Amino acid sequence: MHRSIVISTILAFAALVAAQNQTIQLVVGGEASTQGGIFQFIPPSITASEGSVVTFQFAGNPGNHSITQSSFSSPCQPLTGGFDSGFVFIPQGTETFPTFELTITNGSQPIWFYCKQLSPAPHCQAGMVGAINAPTSGNTFDLFQQAATHSTGTPGQNVGGLVGVGASASAPPGPLTGSGVEGFGNPTGASAASVASATSSASTTPSSPVSSPSTSPSTSSSGMVEANGLVMMLAALLGVTLA
Repeated sequence: MHRSIVISTILAFAALVAAQNQTIQLVVGGEASTQGGIFQFIPPSITASEGSVVTFQFAGNPGNHSITQSSFSSPCQPLTGGFDSGFVFIPQGTETFPTFELTITNGSQPIWFYCKQLSPAPHCQAGMVGAINAPTSGNTFDLFQQAATHSTGTPGQNVGGLVGVGASASAPPGPLTGSGVEGFGNPTGASAASVASATSSASTTPSSPVSSPSTSPSTSSSGMVEANGLVMMLAALLGVTLA
């Protein structure tokens, strides 16, 4: 095999590995001056490959929200065996925001989620839903959000776990530090728990704008280390010296 072809193959393989280890950030909750209003995930729909880490930042200020996995057919009801961050309360003036990190374990299926907060009105039915890898036709994010806003009854309050369907977290939201920052019903393990009451105490009239983080994926350092290691291994097997 020609050396240039081998090197091109190795570099393409490295790029593929790196692309599968992205870190993508979403903001949980808007503010009064945020386009689209208070009750939203920003951006609401993203694409993430298997192995990517999706970081949810609870930056709605003030805010009290959850990230609860649901299904396309029941957008405001928890998915059996789904992930659930529990509630995170952010008081006005908070400067350091907790995060909740999900690793995509199945990049071939859509992942749907909603905020289960009920105060001052159900956030899910106000359109606070999100999707990862939603189809561009058929069961699209737009149809999912429309179904949420037209749903009836009380959004489900079941407490889920860290491990969901198609995505999993290794830790509950954190750090829950700073004056007044609190968590309610946050998961401690993978198993689903019993039904919990809807705990709510946050004001829903934010006054200062939220700054949306960049939504462009960036390769994590751990992904680069993994990619470099695989490149070196492949090069050794093919007898190519990378210098």
